[in-house]
Amino acid sequence: MHEDVVTVVGGGLAGSEAAWQLAQRGHHVTLHEMRPVRQTPAHRTDQLAELVCSNTFKSTELSTAHGAIKAEMRELGCLILQCADVARVAAGTALAVDRDVFAAAVTERIHAHPNITVVRGEVNDIPKSPAVIATGPLTGDALAESLRQRLGSDALAFYDAIAPVVSRESIDENVVFTASRYGKETMEGAEEGAYLNCPMSEDEYDAFVGALDAADQFHGHEFDKVPYFAGCMPVEEMNARGRESLRFGPLKPVGLSDPRTGRRPHAVVQLRREDRAGRLWNLVGFQTRLRIPEQQRVFRMIPGLANAEFLRYGSIHRNSYINSPGVLTPALTLRDDPKIFLAGQITGVEGYTESTASGLLAGMNLSRVLNGNEPVLPPCNTMLGALYRYLREADPRHFQPMNANFGLVDELDEHIRDKRVKKERMAERALREMRAWRDDMSIEPTAVVA
Repeated sequence: MHEDVVTVVGGGLAGSEAAWQLAQRGHHVTLHEMRPVRQTPAHRTDQLAELVCSNTFKSTELSTAHGAIKAEMRELGCLILQCADVARVAAGTALAVDRDVFAAAVTERIHAHPNITVVRGEVNDIPKSPAVIATGPLTGDALAESLRQRLGSDALAFYDAIAPVVSRESIDENVVFTASRYGKETMEGAEEGAYLNCPMSEDEYDAFVGALDAADQFHGHEFDKVPYFAGCMPVEEMNARGRESLRFGPLKPVGLSDPRTGRRPHAVVQLRREDRAGRLWNLVGFQTRLRIPEQQRVFRMIPGLANAEFLRYGSIHRNSYINSPGVLTPALTLRDDPKIFLAGQITGVEGYTESTASGLLAGMNLSRVLNGNEPVLPPCNTMLGALYRYLREADPRHFQPMNANFGLVDELDEHIRDKRVKKERMAERALREMRAWRDDMSIEPTAVVA
């Protein structure tokens, strides 16, 4: 038994997983959960790992990114997925759960573990190390302010203003052109500009803004309602202010000339790269509340994006998250204290599975640090390793939360035309590399107490 008592703040998916991983490795853990002493606008129970939105962890198929990352997590012994299996309900290939049975299963196992003590009540300051902070998108104001002061005034965002991201290989090369306005902001070491540009004629622009005006928007929980300001104005809200609003906003064509015509387009949608490899491209200024089917329908009207593969959809909602590439270490610790890890959505990962995975890795790595070892990260061609690579290498000036997707991993050595087969091969490679890494690092998967 280790002498250090580890503090874990947050009893959601990431916090519960981190606490379990630490406890199973012999550490005493105090898990702080503020509910029911202080409730949130989203939760309705005092159970740990309560799911407040969807009841699904998404696909289990290896041809999907979420299926691949779940397979990797199972190799490492994930508590949350084993509890999800117990609570599983019929939903085809998706891992959907009875949310009450699931939360009860996690709560029972956490409370029953002899190395875990659950304390109810809010934590208002960054705890002393060793600790894991996994307070999620609704982090309390006092703790958020403590993090902001510790990390810097620009380190913490309070609202997601996410624009869609599409795959580079799904963009029509015959339509888009590469340039920056007035030839500025060129990529280092490259002759071409930093942006991909989708030129619109007047007719194409009119059809697009008409479709955008009629599209169905998502209306979420009360806690998801955010004030619209310049940094997170939905594209459909800008459009509602006048038919020419977008042409004088994110779709302005000034400073750009289509090399195919030699003329300035009527409007231009710009795409900015999200990763160093240039496989993920962000639709600049397209943060949105449109429902996913509407995003697919309307945004594929943009010239060059007719066959766009969406790797992340746009959204706007309340979400406290840290600018991880700007202020945290690659292992997601505080730079001034390697024994304080962060995990879950507060680090800039999106989704139940991704949050859980970061909690698993945080718990495993904090145990390593307490045993005198360095933290380790999975290879970059595993889905979990690729997600962590994004969190350390994304441009801090434009950092936005990210979910697991195949655009994060490197291309295969072989060229495969069939997209499903290609993704299956990527997933198979990821699983091989995860198993090899686990064995090389002598990582013992933790087991769930029956």
